[in-house]
Amino acid sequence: MKINSVNSANINPYKQQQTKIDQMKTQHVQQADKVEISTRAKEMQETNRIQTERKEKVDQLKTEVENGTYKLEPNRIAADLAKFFQK
Repeated sequence: MKINSVNSANINPYKQQQTKIDQMKTQHVQQADKVEISTRAKEMQETNRIQTERKEKVDQLKTEVENGTYKLEPNRIAADLAKFFQK
C-alpha cells in the first residue's frame, strides 16, 4: 500500500471546529451594543415630564380649593385675560 500524502484536514476535525467557534466568539465580543434614542422618543420623554409637573400643580390646586386656602387674584386674572384676547 502506497501513501502519497497525509490529509491534515481530516486528522483532527475537532480542533478545526473549536478554532471556528473561538473565532466567532472573538468577532461577537468585538461588536458592542449601541442604542440611539430617536428625536420623537426624546420629545415623548419631555412631554411625559411636563405632564407630571402639570399633574402635581393641579393636585396642589385641588387640595387648596378643598381646604379653602386657595385665593383668587382678580387683577392677575384680568391681566391674563386681556393679554389672551389681544392676540
